Amino acid sequence: MPWKESTAMSERLEFVQQALKDNANIRALCREYGITPRTGYKWLKRYQVDGIAGLYDHSRRPKHNPQQSSLETEAAVLKVRQAQPSWGGRKIQWQLQQDGLPSPSPSTITAILRRHDQIAPEDSPKHRSMQRFAMEQPNQLWQMDFKGHFEMQNGALCHPLTVLDDHSRFLIGLQACQVERSKRVKIHLTRIFEEYGLPERMLMDNGSVWRGYHTLVSFWLIRLGIQVVHGRPYHPQTQGKDERLHRTLKTDLLRYYQFLDWDDCQSHFDTWRQHYNCHRPHEALQMTPPATHYQPSSRPFTASFPEIHYEPGDILRTTDNLGKFRYQRHSLRVGKAFAHCQVAVRPTEVDGLFHVFFFRQRLIQIDLRQNQP
Repeated sequence: MPWKESTAMSERLEFVQQALKDNANIRALCREYGITPRTGYKWLKRYQVDGIAGLYDHSRRPKHNPQQSSLETEAAVLKVRQAQPSWGGRKIQWQLQQDGLPSPSPSTITAILRRHDQIAPEDSPKHRSMQRFAMEQPNQLWQMDFKGHFEMQNGALCHPLTVLDDHSRFLIGLQACQVERSKRVKIHLTRIFEEYGLPERMLMDNGSVWRGYHTLVSFWLIRLGIQVVHGRPYHPQTQGKDERLHRTLKTDLLRYYQFLDWDDCQSHFDTWRQHYNCHRPHEALQMTPPATHYQPSSRPFTASFPEIHYEPGDILRTTDNLGKFRYQRHSLRVGKAFAHCQVAVRPTEVDGLFHVFFFRQRLIQIDLRQNQP
């Protein structure tokens, strides 16, 4: 029988010491210790070469793995990772292919990064495949949001404003703002509209700058003929593409720099935006950059507002200075931003249920079925 694990070292040492004696019978000793001659000669040879250290069990791990990447390939992977610390396996594979170098599979590249401690354990759960949804054409929907502010070296705060095309992921605007105010947003959006035209819709969260339809920014956008859409409160996943952009902006740029002031921020933002749009491969776009999928809108921006038309059958009302109007003895409010405007009460197919429109935008719903608006 083979020797017991608890006394393996002592039995092996005792065996080789007996085997090294003059006139020792190796095969007889093997039978006495319950091992095969092959095993006995193996331990005897190890002892003669390495002494007692040779009697320890060796690792069964292969000395050579024919499937392991070459040192040159690993060095190339790590070089790309050093240049682009936020890139994972797919993007690094794409870059290696662009450079004409051997490109392992994304999973192999991930294994190389792990082997060299380039991936923190807490980062692994962030990178999971997901179901993606997108508009069919550019400019059908833009997503807009403020990324969380950060402090600069001069002690002031920078509030990055991002505007992203839903279809192409093209970063239309990235502005270093001093404050989160409607006036500043209008100035930056005007410049963007002049360069890229108008989208059909814009999606925003419920932040104070554009909460609901009651802000000046929302009124201005609606008056330009842009439909305003707001995500559900406390559901940032509604603006998933913009949220993902913010994470990329943080990992690629914000965590590596301590900016001097707003001008320094904007300079870095402009450079990074150019790289993001024109050079950085996007996994949702089959590893092509967003610029290859975007084209400006065919709806030009003009300083004058389009004329307002309502449908036949609409019941027109004019709001007061607080954005209120009366309908069927009820006082209703659409928001101070719509003060002194003409709105349309539009009946629905449900008796007693009405929609209130301003231009092309539905603002509120009125339910008079229980005589309560």
